[in-house]
Amino acid sequence: MNEAVQLTAVTRAYGPVRAVNGVDLTVPTGQTVALLGPNGAGKSTTINLMLGLLAPDSGQVRLFGGTPESAIRAGRVGVLPQDAKLIPRVTVGELVDFVRRGYPSPLPLAEVLGLAGLTDLATRKADALSGGQARRVQFALAMAGDPELVVLDEPTTALDVEHRREFWSYLRAFAARGRTVLFSSHYLEEVQENADRVVVISAGRTLADATPDELRRQVGGTTVSLDPRGLSPVQLHRLPGVLSVAMRGGRAYLSCADSDATVRGLAEIGAIHELEVTGAGLEEAFMALTAQDRTAV
Repeated sequence: MNEAVQLTAVTRAYGPVRAVNGVDLTVPTGQTVALLGPNGAGKSTTINLMLGLLAPDSGQVRLFGGTPESAIRAGRVGVLPQDAKLIPRVTVGELVDFVRRGYPSPLPLAEVLGLAGLTDLATRKADALSGGQARRVQFALAMAGDPELVVLDEPTTALDVEHRREFWSYLRAFAARGRTVLFSSHYLEEVQENADRVVVISAGRTLADATPDELRRQVGGTTVSLDPRGLSPVQLHRLPGVLSVAMRGGRAYLSCADSDATVRGLAEIGAIHELEVTGAGLEEAFMALTAQDRTAV
């Protein structure tokens, strides 16, 4: 079986709200895939369905060709949830060792502590850690069983820059061994640098599934930013070539399909103030894509 993850026409509703609305997702072994979407898009529900924590109302969820439960029981899956509490009154080393012993082929304790940067914290009580240190322990617990698939929900929350770099360095080496990584993140620079594919979800539906560079090209190649000098987002959105408008820090950022037409339109209304034209990044592409979806609803 070459697919680590396979979701087919999966749905899940909470009362009248359909949190997941026909999602199809296939992740071959060895890929690193980012799952993106605005708050309330259905990402966490999709992850919970993938891990067997929720049952779909319809559709099918498979990990390595079987049920999520069978893959997890076999120790093939590691999970780093967005919110997780550590057991108090035990040391970091005791906690990690206890968890790793529950897997059929775990990593050595020293290796797990080392990869998460916890060697010097092994004798520290788990409830006496900072937020970043606790997050590193949670990462160690996810990797302790040497999984074939690791699912990470906002994995670098609370990590400082140094540990964030170390975290991704390890995961790149992990993926290079043919292992599979699926993660959600609000740090889009991490997605740009580390994901083979980006899957964008909004209102429980898949909006896009492409490489980061393909996603940028699909949505719009350039961003025009300027001091709007009183122009509203609605006025800016009416300009030729504009796909979406975002206002940040007193500036307007226009994701454009045709930046030349947009600049000409700005010149015609005398609105060229502190103008910059740059290649669109993944953040601009993501914002444009979700803005288009909201407009279409």
